[in-house]
This record gives sequence, C-alpha cells and structure tokens, in this order.
Amino acid sequence: MRKIKYFLIACLFFTIYQVNAQSGQYYEWRTYTCSSSAQLDRLHSYLEHAFVPLLHELGIGGIGVFSSIENDTADQKRVFILIPSYDLSAFERLSDQMVSQEEMEGPGEDYLLTAHDQPVYDRIEISWHRAFKKHPQLSIPDFSTDVSDRIFEFRSYEAASEILYRRKVHMFDEGGEIELFESLGFNAIFYAETLAGARTPNLVYMTSFENMQSREEHWDAFRADPRWKEMSGLPIYQNTVSKADIYLLHPAPYSDIK
Repeated sequence: MRKIKYFLIACLFFTIYQVNAQSGQYYEWRTYTCSSSAQLDRLHSYLEHAFVPLLHELGIGGIGVFSSIENDTADQKRVFILIPSYDLSAFERLSDQMVSQEEMEGPGEDYLLTAHDQPVYDRIEISWHRAFKKHPQLSIPDFSTDVSDRIFEFRSYEAASEILYRRKVHMFDEGGEIELFESLGFNAIFYAETLAGARTPNLVYMTSFENMQSREEHWDAFRADPRWKEMSGLPIYQNTVSKADIYLLHPAPYSDIK
C-alpha cells in the first residue's frame, strides 16, 4: 500500500508565517459549494481532522469555519473558511494545495485522493483581503449562548467604480462607521478590503451575535442611531454600494471562531 506524507507541500507554503502584532492582517476567504449532505459530511471531516489541525501545527490560529444557516434545505450548500495571516505571500501558492498524491497520508486522504466521479465539493472560490486600519487584527467574541444559537453575519459590499468603493472604505475607516459598530456592540470579527476576488471592487466584514434575536435588535439600533443617519446622509457617501450580499452563518463546532 502506497505511503503518503500528508500535506508536505502545505507545510512548506506556511513556514514563512510569523505573527507581528503591530501590523495588519490579511485574510483568505474560501467558499466551498456542495450539492449534497454527503459532500458536506466529507468536507467537514477533512476540515476538522486534517486541514484545521495542520494550520494549528503551523502556528496559524483564529481559523473560522462557518456554514450557511439554510444549508439543510438549500440546493447549494456552502461552507466558508477564514484564514488569517500577517504575510500575504503565505497564500500565494495555497491554491496548489497538497497536490503530490504519492506523498500524502492521514485523515485528509479521502478528500485529497477522492475519485473523479465522487467529488467532495462542486467548486472552491477564493478571495484575498486586507484588514482595515481601524481594525487591523481579527477579534474573537466571547459568548455565553450555545454555539448552535450564535449568528455570524458576513457582508460583501460592491461598488460601481473604484472611486465610489474608496469612499465606502473611507466611511468605515475614517468616517466613523467602525466606531459606531463598536459602540453598539456588534462584536465585529474583521473588516477588510478585497485585494483579489470575483466581486471587486468590494469590501467585506463580519459581525457576530449571541442569537438571531440579538442580531435583529442590534440592526434596529443601528438604523435608528442618529450618528448613522447623519453619516449616511453626507453627499460624499451617497451611492457607494451597488450590491450587498449578506450571509447568515453558524460556526462549526471545531471552528476557532465561535
């Protein structure tokens, strides 16, 4: 039986990872799309027992693994992964992940060596992001509610032009929107510019809540806040979002962020 050294190449990719608490982070955001519950089960097994433990061994913490709350009934079932790094070059060859099939073994074998007619996923989409200056590192909330009740909200705001996009970034970073979120207790995980991805120009951010009721109450407070009404009414910030995608997510039990 063929012996396989699991993730040899991935280890090489991440040896340059170093934590520098004074610098801003970069994020890789992965979206796995599956079409069956069986695929989801195999994917979660790989992530829990192989991929996330490997990243921990390499000194990379703060890994987020999330599922859309509609996964059980949706035709397309999505799993999202957040990987932070202080060095963008750590991601450069990650998409070549672990391709030396003669040299892999361990809990990831089912995923890595799956047959062509038994795929673990339908596709993977990857984007890279850079943290905003006012929130340079991700934050992990401390909730008392059951993990299954917690809501993580991922938002992507697209703009019709680079100038309008920059104005929306300014609204967050210099215009006071991040401070408003903080004052209202939105428990933001990160805010980031998209450096590479399918939806540019766009920014992304993630907030978190103890449960769905808390999420609704926080957004009601945000919309009613006079600071938001004043800020959003400024001419410089008009028409800065052409499309907003909103995903309500549950964290996986093995996620670092939950």
